[in-house]
Amino acid sequence: MSTDGRARVIVRDGPWGFAFLLAYIGAAIYFVSVSDGSFWGVILGLLQAIVWPVYVVYHVLVLIGA
Repeated sequence: MSTDGRARVIVRDGPWGFAFLLAYIGAAIYFVSVSDGSFWGVILGLLQAIVWPVYVVYHVLVLIGA
């Protein structure tokens, strides 16, 4: 341990960040491809790609009747 009061912090979140990036890119491609192609349709598709896990959780809860 260092005597000058500083601590070493090691963050190992790289692989998860890459997986989430790939998931976002895949969702963005899907939602933009099903949009009508207008500017606001593409913007809405990109926003839906950010929150797509919310859709999944909602539909799973509806499926199990909660």
